[in-house]
Amino acid sequence: MNINDFIVQVALPEHRVFAEEICNEMAESAKARGTGIAKRSPEYVSGKMAEGKAVIAFHKDGTWAGFCYIETWSHGQFVANSGLIVSPQFRKAGLANAIKKEIFGLSRTLYPKAKIFGLTTGLAVMKINSDLGYEPVTYSELTQDEDFWKGCQSCVNFEILKSKDRKICMCTAMLYDPAEKKHEAAKNFAEELQKNPTLYERFMRIKQRLVVKPKSGLKSILILFTLLLNK
Repeated sequence: MNINDFIVQVALPEHRVFAEEICNEMAESAKARGTGIAKRSPEYVSGKMAEGKAVIAFHKDGTWAGFCYIETWSHGQFVANSGLIVSPQFRKAGLANAIKKEIFGLSRTLYPKAKIFGLTTGLAVMKINSDLGYEPVTYSELTQDEDFWKGCQSCVNFEILKSKDRKICMCTAMLYDPAEKKHEAAKNFAEELQKNPTLYERFMRIKQRLVVKPKSGLKSILILFTLLLNK
Protein backbone atom coordinates (compact mmCIF):
# COMPACT_ATOMS: atom_id res chain seq x y z
CA MET A 1 0.00 0.00 0.00
CA ASN A 2 1.35 3.44 -0.96
CA ILE A 3 0.16 7.01 -1.45
CA ASN A 4 -1.03 6.21 -4.99
CA ASP A 5 -3.78 4.09 -3.44
CA PHE A 6 -5.48 7.19 -2.02
CA ILE A 7 -7.46 10.22 -3.14
CA VAL A 8 -6.77 13.39 -1.13
CA GLN A 9 -9.17 16.27 -1.83
CA VAL A 10 -10.97 19.28 -0.43
CA ALA A 11 -13.93 17.94 1.54
CA LEU A 12 -17.42 18.44 0.08
CA PRO A 13 -20.76 18.90 1.87
CA GLU A 14 -21.75 15.30 1.06
CA HIS A 15 -18.78 14.05 3.06
CA ARG A 16 -20.50 15.13 6.29
CA VAL A 17 -21.67 11.52 6.72
CA PHE A 18 -18.11 10.72 7.84
CA ALA A 19 -18.02 13.41 10.55
CA GLU A 20 -18.91 11.18 13.48
CA GLU A 21 -16.43 8.49 12.43
CA ILE A 22 -13.71 11.13 12.12
CA CYS A 23 -14.38 12.59 15.57
CA ASN A 24 -14.42 9.14 17.16
CA GLU A 25 -11.09 8.27 15.56
CA MET A 26 -9.57 11.57 16.73
CA ALA A 27 -10.55 10.79 20.32
CA GLU A 28 -9.38 7.16 20.18
CA SER A 29 -6.06 8.14 18.64
CA ALA A 30 -5.37 10.72 21.34
CA LYS A 31 -6.32 8.19 24.02
CA ALA A 32 -3.99 5.56 22.57
CA ARG A 33 -1.09 8.03 22.47
CA GLY A 34 -1.81 9.28 25.98
CA THR A 35 -1.73 12.86 24.73
CA GLY A 36 -4.21 15.70 24.73
CA ILE A 37 -6.55 16.91 22.02
CA ALA A 38 -8.96 19.80 21.67
CA LYS A 39 -12.21 17.93 21.08
CA ARG A 40 -14.53 18.85 18.23
CA SER A 41 -18.09 17.69 17.68
CA PRO A 42 -19.41 16.00 14.51
CA GLU A 43 -21.47 19.14 13.91
CA TYR A 44 -18.37 21.30 14.01
CA VAL A 45 -16.48 19.02 11.62
CA SER A 46 -19.51 18.89 9.30
CA GLY A 47 -19.54 22.67 9.21
CA LYS A 48 -15.92 22.75 8.07
CA MET A 49 -16.75 20.37 5.24
CA ALA A 50 -19.73 22.47 4.18
CA GLU A 51 -17.56 25.62 4.15
CA GLY A 52 -14.84 24.04 2.00
CA LYS A 53 -12.32 24.40 4.84
CA ALA A 54 -11.30 20.78 5.24
CA VAL A 55 -9.37 18.07 3.43
CA ILE A 56 -10.47 14.45 3.37
CA ALA A 57 -8.78 11.31 2.08
CA PHE A 58 -10.21 8.06 0.79
CA HIS A 59 -8.73 4.74 -0.18
CA LYS A 60 -9.35 3.90 -3.82
CA ASP A 61 -12.05 1.44 -2.69
CA GLY A 62 -14.01 4.37 -1.17
CA THR A 63 -13.10 3.78 2.48
CA TRP A 64 -12.54 6.91 4.57
CA ALA A 65 -8.81 7.22 5.28
CA GLY A 66 -7.90 10.63 6.73
CA PHE A 67 -8.92 14.18 7.51
CA CYS A 68 -7.78 17.68 8.53
CA TYR A 69 -9.51 21.07 8.77
CA ILE A 70 -8.83 24.80 8.87
CA GLU A 71 -9.58 27.14 11.76
CA THR A 72 -9.12 30.92 11.68
CA TRP A 73 -8.29 33.17 14.62
CA SER A 74 -7.69 36.86 15.36
CA HIS A 75 -9.94 37.99 12.49
CA GLY A 76 -8.14 35.85 9.93
CA GLN A 77 -4.62 36.90 10.89
CA PHE A 78 -3.86 33.37 12.05
CA VAL A 79 -4.81 30.00 10.58
CA ALA A 80 -4.48 26.58 12.19
CA ASN A 81 -4.52 23.25 10.36
CA SER A 82 -6.21 21.16 13.01
CA GLY A 83 -7.52 17.68 13.68
CA LEU A 84 -5.09 15.76 11.47
CA ILE A 85 -6.09 12.12 11.64
CA VAL A 86 -5.36 9.01 9.59
CA SER A 87 -7.36 5.81 10.00
CA PRO A 88 -5.17 3.17 11.74
CA GLN A 89 -5.45 0.70 8.86
CA PHE A 90 -3.92 3.24 6.47
CA ARG A 91 -1.03 4.56 8.51
CA LYS A 92 2.62 4.38 7.40
CA ALA A 93 1.65 4.93 3.75
CA GLY A 94 2.61 8.63 3.64
CA LEU A 95 -1.01 9.75 3.91
CA ALA A 96 -0.50 12.18 6.79
CA ASN A 97 2.14 13.97 4.76
CA ALA A 98 -0.14 14.20 1.72
CA ILE A 99 -3.06 15.52 3.78
CA LYS A 100 -0.90 18.13 5.50
CA LYS A 101 0.43 19.36 2.17
CA GLU A 102 -3.09 19.60 0.76
CA ILE A 103 -4.53 21.47 3.77
CA PHE A 104 -1.49 23.76 3.83
CA GLY A 105 -2.04 24.61 0.17
CA LEU A 106 -5.75 25.20 0.79
CA SER A 107 -4.90 27.50 3.72
CA ARG A 108 -2.47 29.50 1.59
CA THR A 109 -5.14 29.84 -1.12
CA LEU A 110 -7.96 30.91 1.19
CA TYR A 111 -5.83 33.04 3.54
CA PRO A 112 -2.64 34.05 1.67
CA LYS A 113 -1.62 36.68 4.24
CA ALA A 114 -2.38 34.67 7.37
CA LYS A 115 0.23 33.11 9.63
CA ILE A 116 -0.29 29.34 9.78
CA PHE A 117 0.45 27.66 13.08
CA GLY A 118 0.06 24.39 14.88
CA LEU A 119 0.44 22.81 18.30
CA THR A 120 1.52 19.19 18.33
CA THR A 121 3.20 16.53 20.45
CA GLY A 122 3.89 14.26 17.47
CA LEU A 123 7.40 14.08 16.04
CA ALA A 124 6.06 12.99 12.64
CA VAL A 125 3.84 16.07 12.40
CA MET A 126 6.73 18.30 13.49
CA LYS A 127 8.83 16.85 10.64
CA ILE A 128 6.05 17.44 8.11
CA ASN A 129 5.55 21.01 9.36
CA SER A 130 9.26 21.69 9.16
CA ASP A 131 9.35 20.46 5.55
CA LEU A 132 6.52 22.88 4.73
CA GLY A 133 8.45 25.83 6.15
CA TYR A 134 7.11 26.03 9.71
CA GLU A 135 9.52 27.01 12.46
CA PRO A 136 9.33 26.34 16.23
CA VAL A 137 8.14 29.40 18.16
CA THR A 138 7.07 30.39 21.65
CA TYR A 139 3.38 30.46 22.53
CA SER A 140 3.52 34.25 22.65
CA GLU A 141 3.93 34.31 18.85
CA LEU A 142 0.66 32.46 18.31
CA THR A 143 -2.82 33.93 18.24
CA GLN A 144 -3.94 35.36 21.57
CA ASP A 145 -7.59 34.85 20.64
CA GLU A 146 -9.29 33.60 23.80
CA ASP A 147 -11.57 31.29 21.81
CA PHE A 148 -8.55 29.38 20.55
CA TRP A 149 -7.17 28.78 24.01
CA LYS A 150 -10.61 27.80 25.30
CA GLY A 151 -10.37 24.88 22.90
CA CYS A 152 -7.52 23.52 25.01
CA GLN A 153 -9.83 23.08 28.00
CA SER A 154 -10.84 19.61 26.78
CA CYS A 155 -7.18 18.54 26.57
CA VAL A 156 -5.79 16.30 29.32
CA ASN A 157 -2.84 18.67 29.63
CA PHE A 158 -4.91 21.81 30.16
CA GLU A 159 -3.94 22.13 33.83
CA ILE A 160 -0.27 22.27 32.79
CA LEU A 161 -1.02 25.03 30.30
CA LYS A 162 -2.98 26.96 32.90
CA SER A 163 -0.35 26.57 35.61
CA LYS A 164 2.31 27.91 33.24
CA ASP A 165 0.26 31.04 32.43
CA ARG A 166 -0.25 29.79 28.87
CA LYS A 167 3.45 30.20 28.10
CA ILE A 168 4.35 26.53 27.69
CA CYS A 169 2.76 23.09 27.66
CA MET A 170 3.37 19.58 26.32
CA CYS A 171 2.74 20.68 22.73
CA THR A 172 5.38 22.24 20.50
CA ALA A 173 4.27 25.43 18.75
CA MET A 174 5.24 25.84 15.09
CA LEU A 175 4.53 28.78 12.79
CA TYR A 176 4.64 29.57 9.08
CA ASP A 177 4.83 33.32 8.42
CA PRO A 178 4.19 34.15 4.72
CA ALA A 179 5.61 37.66 5.12
CA GLU A 180 8.92 36.27 6.36
CA LYS A 181 8.99 33.63 3.65
CA LYS A 182 8.47 36.24 0.92
CA HIS A 183 11.20 38.40 2.39
CA GLU A 184 13.50 35.39 2.66
CA ALA A 185 12.86 34.36 -0.96
CA ALA A 186 13.45 37.91 -2.21
CA LYS A 187 16.61 38.19 -0.11
CA ASN A 188 17.93 34.92 -1.51
CA PHE A 189 17.18 36.12 -5.02
CA ALA A 190 19.01 39.38 -4.39
CA GLU A 191 22.01 37.56 -2.95
CA GLU A 192 22.10 35.25 -5.96
CA LEU A 193 22.10 38.24 -8.30
CA GLN A 194 24.98 39.82 -6.41
CA LYS A 195 27.01 36.61 -6.58
CA ASN A 196 26.33 36.10 -10.29
CA PRO A 197 27.14 39.15 -12.47
CA THR A 198 25.87 37.41 -15.61
CA LEU A 199 22.52 36.65 -14.00
CA TYR A 200 22.31 40.23 -12.75
CA GLU A 201 22.92 41.62 -16.24
CA ARG A 202 20.22 39.37 -17.68
CA PHE A 203 17.84 40.45 -14.94
CA MET A 204 18.47 44.12 -15.68
CA ARG A 205 17.94 43.62 -19.42
CA ILE A 206 14.62 41.85 -18.80
CA LYS A 207 13.56 44.57 -16.39
CA GLN A 208 14.41 47.26 -18.94
CA ARG A 209 12.28 45.55 -21.59
CA LEU A 210 9.36 45.23 -19.18
CA VAL A 211 9.55 48.90 -18.26
CA VAL A 212 9.11 49.71 -21.94
CA LYS A 213 6.50 46.98 -22.52
CA PRO A 214 5.15 45.92 -19.12
CA LYS A 215 3.62 42.48 -18.78
CA SER A 216 0.95 41.72 -16.20
CA GLY A 217 2.32 40.42 -12.92
CA LEU A 218 6.00 40.30 -13.84
CA LYS A 219 6.59 44.03 -13.53
CA SER A 220 5.44 44.19 -9.91
CA ILE A 221 7.68 41.24 -9.00
CA LEU A 222 10.70 42.85 -10.64
CA ILE A 223 10.00 46.14 -8.91
CA LEU A 224 9.93 44.31 -5.57
CA PHE A 225 13.30 42.69 -6.18
CA THR A 226 14.75 45.99 -7.35
CA LEU A 227 13.67 47.70 -4.14
CA LEU A 228 15.22 44.94 -2.08
CA LEU A 229 18.47 45.20 -3.99
CA ASN A 230 18.61 48.91 -3.24
CA LYS A 231 18.07 48.50 0.51
